[in-house]
Order: sequence, then structure tokens, then C-alpha cells
Amino acid sequence: MLKAIIIDDEPDCVKLLALQLKMYCPQVQVVAACTASEDALLKIKELQPGVVFLDIEMPVMNGFQLLEKFGNITFSLVFVTAYDQFAVKAFRYSALDYLLKPIDAKDLQAAVQKAEKRNWPDKQQLSMLKQQVHNPEKNFPDKIALPYQNGVTFVGIKNIIYCESENNYTRFHTTDSQQYLVAKTLGDIQEVLEERNFLRVHRQYLVNLDHIKKYVRGEGNYLILSNGQSVAVARNQKERLIEKFGWL
Repeated sequence: MLKAIIIDDEPDCVKLLALQLKMYCPQVQVVAACTASEDALLKIKELQPGVVFLDIEMPVMNGFQLLEKFGNITFSLVFVTAYDQFAVKAFRYSALDYLLKPIDAKDLQAAVQKAEKRNWPDKQQLSMLKQQVHNPEKNFPDKIALPYQNGVTFVGIKNIIYCESENNYTRFHTTDSQQYLVAKTLGDIQEVLEERNFLRVHRQYLVNLDHIKKYVRGEGNYLILSNGQSVAVARNQKERLIEKFGWL
């Protein structure tokens, strides 16, 4: 069984999540449900849960302040939030798991499956998320967190040349010739990066516009990128390139 603690200052939200876990995730045992962050701190230390479902905004001590009470976090963490789309992008940048209220059963099951893999959060991920949630008027960070089986890699946005779709995965190609395979669709990555000077030029490719070296017209329009890689351009995306550059 995966031991879980639910932390939310709204009692109805705590009860509903506990009920959903019982219905849809029988492998989870809720060992404590807390509406006060001070109680939650004691329960986490006492019960050593495998996963904590945590609301961010709580009185007295918010979710980030609670987490700062720990050295290294030795439990999986799922934020439960009613935040807007801007904050959702912040979660995606930091590669931390989250559930949006009202919670969808399939999303809950997926979050629990990830939690079972013991992917504990990194301090840098939490710092990145905290900065963006509390300072939404500022630019997004210069790095993005890319999760892999045993942890998280932080990659500079400017060092990503292009992203390539591989079914439900996305492969990142970077300036140091490294490749990172992430369990996210290219559509998910597009939502995060398109406002950072990236463009979806093809159903398979999302490119960093700063790394475009040449555009080749004719049959099979394509781009040549800074690493020499050729990337196809879909016909319906040519107009978007024109809007960005005005040189086609």
C-alpha cells in the first residue's frame, strides 16, 4: 500500500479527495488528512508517507513554507490547486505533479502511478515553482526541468534547438548534442515553450526560432537548424513563419 497524507485547509476538499482515492486508487491508504499546516508537518514526520497531496495556499504556513521545514524531501508530492492556466505552465516548467480542482479521476490515477515510482521533488524544482506562482508578472525561468527515470535534468531554454514528437513522448535536442526523452506529448511542450520563441512548424517538430539557419523552398519545404539538422515545415505553418520573420 502507498501511504498518503492529504493537506488542504478546506475540509470538503479533503473529504472529496479521500473519497476519490478510495474509489479510484485502492492501492493508496490515506493515513492522515489535515486542514492545518502545523498538524500536517507533525503527521508527515510521524507517519512517513509515500505521497503527500498538498494545497499551496493555506493560512499560517503555506505549502512552500511547509516544505521548507524539511531538508531533503523523501516522499512523492502532488500539488492540488485551483490555479489558472498561467500557474499550470509554471508547474510544467518545474516538472512537478499537480491536480486541478475539480479533480478528474484519470488524472488522479496517473498522479498516483507516478508517485509509486518514488520520484521525489528536487529543491530547485520547488524554488522554480515558488518563484513563478508568487511572481506571475515576471518572465518564466531561463531553464526547464526535464524528468527522467531517476531524477530531473535542468536545461537552458536557449540551448534547446528543437523538440521532436515520438508518440506520447518528446525528444529534446540541445546545443551540446545531448538528447532527452520526456514522457510528455509535443502538444504539452508546445503550450509551455511557444511563448518563449518556439514554433510548431510540423506535427512532429517544435523549433527554437533562434536556431533556424536556413529555409529551403520547393517540394518538401524544410528548415536547416544550427546543428545541421533538417526539419520539415508543414504547408499550413508557412504563414506563421512569415509572421515571425517576414522573409519568406
